[in-house]
Amino acid sequence: MTSRVYRLHSTLELQLDDVHEFFDGYEMPVEIDDVDVTRRNNTLIVSAVAAEDNISKYTPTAQLKASVTENRIYETEDGWQETPPDPQDTAAATGDDDGPQWGSFGDAGQMQEQEPEINSKLVEYACFKGDRETVLQNTALQYPMFEVLRDLALYADKGTLTSIAAVDDDLEATRIVDGEERSASIEVIDDPQERDSENSVDWRNNEFISD
Repeated sequence: MTSRVYRLHSTLELQLDDVHEFFDGYEMPVEIDDVDVTRRNNTLIVSAVAAEDNISKYTPTAQLKASVTENRIYETEDGWQETPPDPQDTAAATGDDDGPQWGSFGDAGQMQEQEPEINSKLVEYACFKGDRETVLQNTALQYPMFEVLRDLALYADKGTLTSIAAVDDDLEATRIVDGEERSASIEVIDDPQERDSENSVDWRNNEFISD
């Protein structure tokens, strides 16, 4: 039985540089020889290159798709972060206790406290967000490319990846949150459409209904 992904939902976000760094040292699944990472405007596409010749060059292989956005990050004592630091913490870190702190005079001639500058910059992010049809496209090499996405989720610091896949006749659930694998289970329930059809009345072939 060929492994297949049935359900998938992703909210992964990584800096674009981190995505390229991930693939630079990544060992691909045996079915994939390499990946082509291309950008089209604000869309990032990671396409699988088959390791064997049994897939026609005209057959589209599985690809991961992400939107590229810009986010502002701020310099803090713990490094660059998306949340701006507290101005008081910044003042404490940059202040000089050995000398007076000079500010500027307001309209009333009163001294105003000078706010410390916060270093920030715009950084591009790759956002793998959506369901299977949006994030993991095409069926050829679908499951090996899902394995790539799963490893990318473990590499990411932000976002969630959940999925249900069939592997060797067994269903497997995956749940990764902020780079950490969490426990996941599959609950099988009745299809509400089937249940409704069983309880519904067949108005056309009902012996108790006469013309």
